[in-house]
Amino acid sequence: MHARLVRSVAAIAVAAAGTLTWAPAASAEPSEPSPSASAAPAETPAPDAGSVEITIKDTAGDALPGTVFLLLDSAGQEAGHGKTDAQGKLTFSDLAPGVYRLKETASGSPLHEVVADQDVIVTPGATTRLTITNPFKAAKVLLQAKDDKTGKLLPGVTVNIGTGTSTLLTVTTGAKGMASGELPMSSRKAQFWVKEIKAPAGYDLYKPAKTFTAGPGDPVTVTVTNPKTTTPKPEPSGKPTHTPTGTPASPGNPNSGTGRATPSASGSDTPEPDSSTIAATPVGDSTPKTSTGSLAHTGADATAWLIGGAAVLIAAGGGALAVARRRPSNSHTEDSTGS
Repeated sequence: MHARLVRSVAAIAVAAAGTLTWAPAASAEPSEPSPSASAAPAETPAPDAGSVEITIKDTAGDALPGTVFLLLDSAGQEAGHGKTDAQGKLTFSDLAPGVYRLKETASGSPLHEVVADQDVIVTPGATTRLTITNPFKAAKVLLQAKDDKTGKLLPGVTVNIGTGTSTLLTVTTGAKGMASGELPMSSRKAQFWVKEIKAPAGYDLYKPAKTFTAGPGDPVTVTVTNPKTTTPKPEPSGKPTHTPTGTPASPGNPNSGTGRATPSASGSDTPEPDSSTIAATPVGDSTPKTSTGSLAHTGADATAWLIGGAAVLIAAGGGALAVARRRPSNSHTEDSTGS
């Protein structure tokens, strides 16, 4: 009987132990949330996002599609990238407020340059709009200055290049007679003028008007030719400084000179007739006239007339002498006859 009592106590103990073992397992599944889970703070809503809208065109006002942009946040991380559409527009959306860096990585056109990087501020719930203008590429100008006869390159030539009333570029040739520069462009095609403002020593300025046409990025060669400076020849010395004004002397005057005719004081190319010739002309004869453009008659032309006159005078004198001799003879004869 004692054994049966022991077995009953053991069975009760086992039963009691089984009950104690399952009780914690049943209580491990709580019916309500745990205090730690219910103490977690509620999630804070994100701030309102902003956006950036880009419109790009060139200096002529035309839209530029295909331009590539990259947007970086304040930490230098990429926040967006893309290309402009056919209207030259691009939008970056859902941006957290802050300062961003906008970079143009490609213009999308061989005629245009890219612009410099710039900062963009994004504000909550707002759209930041940017209008960007891409410049045209500059034309590449090469200036050459040459001797207009030999083609030798000349250093020290300064030239202005411009359009309309504006000078856009000034270049001076170096030791090799050449110079280069970039000519700003504001359109797809433009005409320019060239004006030389300084010539090298010993040369005159290049004066002809010169123009040329160029486009963005075009290589253009401009050539000017300079003539050498001409030195005026000195006037020959030894020429008379005045015209003789003396009156020609009569050939018959022993105190006269050579009897040559003196040019008229009026400066005419036609000489005045010789007065001695007119005086020696016999009465009744017509005065010889000098035709226009012929040489003047000099004293030598009257020699024949003078000789003839002298002969007449000699003959007259001889006749008078004969008459004088004849008179005494006649008187003597009359005296003899009277006696």
